[in-house]
Amino acid sequence: MAPIARVVVDVPLTHLDRTFDYRVPQHLDTEAQPGVRIKVRFAGRPVDGFLLERAETTEHVGDLAWVERVVSPEPALAPEIAVLARAVADRGAGMMCDVLRLAVPPRHARVEAEAPRGRAVGPIDPPDPAAGWARYRHGAALLEALRAGRAAHAVWQALPGEDWAARLAEAAAATASAGKGALVVVPDQRDVAALERACATVLGEDAFVALTADLGPAERYRRWLAVRRGTVPVVIGTRAAAFAPVHDLGLVAIWDDGDDSHAEPRAPYPHARDVLVLRAHTGGVAMLVAGHARTAEGQLLVESGWAREVVAERVTVRAAMPRITAIGETSAQEEQDPALRAARLPHPAFEAARAALNAGRPVLVQVPRAGYVPWLACAGCRETARCRHCAGPLELPARAAADEAVLPSCRWCGRSESAFRCGHCGSRRLRAAVVGSGRTAEELGRAFPGVPVKASGGGVAVLDSAADRAELVVATPGAEPPAPHGYGAALLLDGWALLGRADLRVAEETLRRWMAAAALVVPHAEGGRVVVVAPSDLPVVQALVRWDPVGHAAAELAAREEVGFPPAVRMACVEGPPAAVASLVEHVEQQLGDAVEALGPVEIEPDPKADPRTAPEEPEERVLLRVKRTDGKALATALHTAQAARTARKATDVVRVQLDPPAIG
Repeated sequence: MAPIARVVVDVPLTHLDRTFDYRVPQHLDTEAQPGVRIKVRFAGRPVDGFLLERAETTEHVGDLAWVERVVSPEPALAPEIAVLARAVADRGAGMMCDVLRLAVPPRHARVEAEAPRGRAVGPIDPPDPAAGWARYRHGAALLEALRAGRAAHAVWQALPGEDWAARLAEAAAATASAGKGALVVVPDQRDVAALERACATVLGEDAFVALTADLGPAERYRRWLAVRRGTVPVVIGTRAAAFAPVHDLGLVAIWDDGDDSHAEPRAPYPHARDVLVLRAHTGGVAMLVAGHARTAEGQLLVESGWAREVVAERVTVRAAMPRITAIGETSAQEEQDPALRAARLPHPAFEAARAALNAGRPVLVQVPRAGYVPWLACAGCRETARCRHCAGPLELPARAAADEAVLPSCRWCGRSESAFRCGHCGSRRLRAAVVGSGRTAEELGRAFPGVPVKASGGGVAVLDSAADRAELVVATPGAEPPAPHGYGAALLLDGWALLGRADLRVAEETLRRWMAAAALVVPHAEGGRVVVVAPSDLPVVQALVRWDPVGHAAAELAAREEVGFPPAVRMACVEGPPAAVASLVEHVEQQLGDAVEALGPVEIEPDPKADPRTAPEEPEERVLLRVKRTDGKALATALHTAQAARTARKATDVVRVQLDPPAIG
């Protein structure tokens, strides 16, 4: 074979983020195949690496070092995953070796030595779309494209009560029937379990494998090897599965792409949706972005023409959705309950819950916060008490001297508030209250004596399922257990807690949480009711009442285009010591000129829960860099070059760079 090995080394220095050439000794010629793990000597010490390719010539001037040994003859790094890792690193201004740590699990020698356990998978019959996908415009056409092996791109909004796991399993089966592989990524283990059950029914036990972090190193590597060796055509899993080396990939899909579990917390912080979009683009495969709600990023895929939306007609949506009621939407509500806006469990919510319980159905109560959360509110209307300067929530100090006047202060800016006045009703009186799932369960137990009350999430175990009887289930967002035949009602409490956060994505995230809970309720024809305790005139509440995630996503994207926030633009967050941040920003501005706009710097508030021994000596700063979407690649390149210049001169201070941060607030 060719005598030169091109190697990517695991060295965490940005200026060394490239391939290096080594000479292959004769005794390793057979084992040193592209994709294997190897050991090489770099800067005088042995380091790990992956052999990317063998070449006849090198551009290096001088003698080449030798490959010291082949760690394993197993070609762990597939060629397409190597290309993907480079693309993900370039997009996020990161390093390829960091991406490869996310993409390829650590080696487990004993598992590699085991005899393959995979069994031959027989032909998979394509599913009939009549019962499921045919309810959606372009749904049947999507399955037909997957059966034909075409690279269709779609954004799908699931109906309320939809068995989304079965629909995704059918999409994977349609792809597998064409002899191609499929990859489906979901947010968490509960979703993986639901998808496993659906795939076992539609595909069969031997046609798919689940990859999750909680499997343990040996079992995860065993399943990953089965995928790498091509013994299973379908892979499901959480965000790390986005890099699974599926053979002859024909479909990549992601469920609930707005869930923050899809965002990788380690550099270069890739989002599973972006990884799959890159795989679809570079590999020419089909892509499906799915969920009850739609993100601004999903809307951008549709508006740009890259993807076609798969949605149901309005008459179908209205038939499937429960009746959704907001607070203050009719004058009759306030006439019936004068304390409507001040009550935590207003009359419409109480009546909806009582009707469902009387019908023998469970009731879901969604509470944004866990346990017992103290907060300050207006004594007149129960609106959250807010700071006059920054609109942050007010709180009472945890400790105060006996002779010291206790004044509420702002959680955001820290200013004391000596003359509170409610911006909603004008009252000057404050009241202390306690909210959270624990307190809510107690209140509901008193309001509905004799009715079982269960908790899910928020410090207690997440329930797998609610009972098919009259009971109350209090759950935090994301921990709502499904009911066997659907909930009779859902109460979405404390809308202020979701909507009051200072975050660019607050409305999008709130609608996603609400829709996930409301989708578990039976249709209105069966008596299904949803009551959202939030003002009816808010756009996000109106989107929920109409069940219009598409319209809300379009409005959200238009608003971000107007003010210049992602995904309408590309943005980078730079954090670190002030001098280092200023130097890096100056380097980027020199390269991009007027194409980049710097926002900041602002001082980063220290984390009160952090270990003081690891706290930085001086306050750190944050700068946001903004460019047009067409200049996104140039921004990533400039940031990578600036970081490379810092590591080349052996700078010791750490500057964190994240492109398209999931939270901006």
